Amino acid sequence: MKPMKTAETRTATLAEIAREAGVSAPTVSKVLNGRADVAPSTRSRVEELLRAHGYRRRRAEATRSPLIDLVFHELESAWAMEVIRGVENVARDAGLSVVLSESAGRLTPGRTWADQVAARRPHGVVLVLSGLDESQRALLTSRSIPFVVMDPAGDPGTDVPSIGATNWQGGLAATRHLIELGHTRIGALSGPSRMMCSRARVDGYRAALETAGLPVDPSLIVTGDFHHEAGYRLGLKLLGREDRPTAIFAGNDLQALGLYEAARELGLRIPEDLSVVGFDDLPVARWVGPPLTTVRQPLTEMAEAAARLVLDLGREEETQVATRVELATSLVVRSSTAAPGM
Repeated sequence: MKPMKTAETRTATLAEIAREAGVSAPTVSKVLNGRADVAPSTRSRVEELLRAHGYRRRRAEATRSPLIDLVFHELESAWAMEVIRGVENVARDAGLSVVLSESAGRLTPGRTWADQVAARRPHGVVLVLSGLDESQRALLTSRSIPFVVMDPAGDPGTDVPSIGATNWQGGLAATRHLIELGHTRIGALSGPSRMMCSRARVDGYRAALETAGLPVDPSLIVTGDFHHEAGYRLGLKLLGREDRPTAIFAGNDLQALGLYEAARELGLRIPEDLSVVGFDDLPVARWVGPPLTTVRQPLTEMAEAAARLVLDLGREEETQVATRVELATSLVVRSSTAAPGM
């Protein structure tokens, strides 16, 4: 059994860090407690020494606020509402509130955000399509603030807890459905190439075509940004071709809705002239006309799993929990897909 640290041992450790940093022990304490009244250069110097010494506040000593921080890279879509609902469900049951932040499209929040979180001391942080740089991770770790990435934009690393979905399998299922209907010229309206989920969905699309012995035409793969406007603009581009595709995998539901608008503008009927498959299964997918065939990504369940995981990580140092989880996607067939030339 390890000997318990005494107050004298802790004071000596802080004093040593203070001497190396050339500051007072109270200044080190302010950095540890996330106080804002410390110069940025001093904070960085002290944080570096804290990391070098492996100093970490024990969970039992940390006074947590009854909060979960939920961070989005963007907050302007129905997709985000499904995620908020999931985190709120778990927070409500745990007697906690949710603080929402947005990183203005950046995939890593700014340093000011990290300082604010350290000062708030929430029960944990859930980052959506975002990540943390090394200094931010070290700051949260030094405060014993657990964090989980939901639907990570890139590879989060083996030591970063994450919740995702089977995006490759979803892209495969969507494209295979169109192939089984008889389509051989199938377009793909991808999301941002910097996002891992986008690349995985397109890789699934390619795999379905190759498995069926169909050629992958690079000119039929266009890159959007997961918003309605991109679906409309790129839909006009794909559908305006003389050799236009008879079916399109839209990459997500919002781009599929933009594609619907482009098809109407060009006088094409769905599904008679064009079959469309989306991804996400947002509530609007059931209401649009015709109802959208899509790949269901269990967004609310993913958000609930991320919130539960971050709370589990904050409860016990020794508890072993699964920190890399992928939830299954499933194809939901509605009325936007049919055989070509129906």
